[in-house]
Amino acid sequence: MSSTATLSSITRRAVFPFTAIVGQEEMKLALMLNVIDPKIGGVMIMGDRGTGKSTTIRALADVLPEIEVVDDDPFNSHPNDPDLMSDWVRDRLTQGESVDVAQKKVQMVDLPLGATEDRVCGTIDIEKALSEGVRAFEPGLLAQANRGILYVDEVNLLDDHLVDVLLDSAASGWNTVEREGVSIRHPARFVLVGSGNPEEGELRPQLLDRFGMHAEIRTVKEPELRVKIVEERTAFDQDPADFLEQHNNEQTELQEKIVAAQERLKSVTIDHEMRVQISRVCSELDVDGLRGDIVTNRAAKAIAALEGRTEVTVDDIRRIIVLCLRHRLRKDPLESIDSGYKVMKTFCQVFGLAEEEVMAQNGAAMN
Repeated sequence: MSSTATLSSITRRAVFPFTAIVGQEEMKLALMLNVIDPKIGGVMIMGDRGTGKSTTIRALADVLPEIEVVDDDPFNSHPNDPDLMSDWVRDRLTQGESVDVAQKKVQMVDLPLGATEDRVCGTIDIEKALSEGVRAFEPGLLAQANRGILYVDEVNLLDDHLVDVLLDSAASGWNTVEREGVSIRHPARFVLVGSGNPEEGELRPQLLDRFGMHAEIRTVKEPELRVKIVEERTAFDQDPADFLEQHNNEQTELQEKIVAAQERLKSVTIDHEMRVQISRVCSELDVDGLRGDIVTNRAAKAIAALEGRTEVTVDDIRRIIVLCLRHRLRKDPLESIDSGYKVMKTFCQVFGLAEEEVMAQNGAAMN
């Protein structure tokens, strides 16, 4: 084996393949839709400990294709799209300079629970200030996560102010830092994924509402399925290379499917009457603001794109409406989040569907 191959095998840590993850369909669907359209606004995953939340998110980042970035740029700037460029790169291109382009894996950035605002947003580079006497910016985690995935485990235990900062950046796509006379603005387009255990407390309704989607996951109860999960994990741990090889074709197919969906998204349409019905559902559920309407429309288009279509169907809306609205019903911080029954019941009434049949379809999809 060559030294290059050896180094690659050491530095490239094996990641459990996304296509080998058993169950947890709700979480997997919400994550894929956010990757197809990051403007959905991220996903909050609440569930029991040890249900594969972190594994699934890492697996999704790993299956995504490499992206083109400006080499040596700490903000993962796009070489052609001005909306995804840092000011430094844009200035160079405006002056007629050329930039080197590199291929890079999509970043999945873990935000530690004890992170400070400076670590998240960026701050003054003290070392350069002391050694060279210049004001320089030291990028934070938001810069690192640009065009990637920012994962916050136990987000319900994170300081509310930091959650606000993350949500603001995720919504606007930019991070602005004013520190000691230095003003920096850089792109921060990322898929925000938060996870937590409801036993340790929920996010305040005002913050929860700003996550585009909310997925609930529970420990698998069926013994046969539990055995399958254990066997898959054991096989991966014993021989990661062989396990990845077995799932290589499925991984490649999924990657191609996601890329095609991202390209198809702009041409997907949703009938005016369906948009009115979505808004009726939100109105009858007394959802505050218009985020619920917007996110449901976006998610419906994303799932149609994922399945190779350019027109949204009622079934598309059925599959995503609980994920988009369930967490927006809670007005009181002491209330628990609706399981989805209330959302689905209202959906059936507004769209004129048989409740029992729709509930059965939803139950089958989640299993």
